[in-house]
Amino acid sequence: MAEDSKGQSRLTSHVRAELNFKYCDFLLLACCFCSGLLDSTMYNAYNTFVSMQTGNTIFLGLGASGQDSRPYDWARSLTAIVCYALGSFLFARINNFLGPKRRGTLITSFLLQVILLIIAAALVQSSVITSTLAEAKATPYITNWSQEATIVLLSMQSAGQTVASRVLGYNEVPTVVITSLLCDLMMDPKLFLLRNEKRDRRVVAFILTLLGAIAGGGISKATGNIWASLWIIAGIKFVIAVAFTFWHVKK
Repeated sequence: MAEDSKGQSRLTSHVRAELNFKYCDFLLLACCFCSGLLDSTMYNAYNTFVSMQTGNTIFLGLGASGQDSRPYDWARSLTAIVCYALGSFLFARINNFLGPKRRGTLITSFLLQVILLIIAAALVQSSVITSTLAEAKATPYITNWSQEATIVLLSMQSAGQTVASRVLGYNEVPTVVITSLLCDLMMDPKLFLLRNEKRDRRVVAFILTLLGAIAGGGISKATGNIWASLWIIAGIKFVIAVAFTFWHVKK
């Protein structure tokens, strides 16, 4: 009984320990790759972004002026915006409730993202929701509202990684925004110094987002579906959750 109590005490201490966030930027840079991979895949299939909401805002505006490329395209953009905002609200409250710097909180946050990705991937792969690019593009959205479920799940999980970037203190790597990242990069008065960690993170974040977008396009073209990319992203985020399990604690 005493040994069980000690084991539980160690586990509790391990989960509740506050982490040292040094080098956590590497995990967020992996999320940048995920954003590029996810958005290129989703736009290719559904004409919608689920991470970068600026584009969705423009699409919503075009829909309001009656210039949708397909019937009710604006509805998908609106869904993505609302669910990203809702996801940000929920992930932020979860982090605040559990303690944002604790190991267990960060593991929970990324595992929740993995679960949302797995549900979306499973729904698409099982053909419960349109599973191929050809079907997604050929089917008028007005008759295929089931696609909303994928957008809901993926937009909410995208918010989780943005909240994580704020919690970890790497605001220069928001993981889903390129426009302000490029502006901040060019405004940096230390842009041309040999050593500049924030500049380096911004440059790598841009490159990885671009590489993710290229990979998403390539995978979609090769497989003709979207679920392959979703499983890859779920795997990457699961590795991030595991990494937090062994991350060094704050001293």
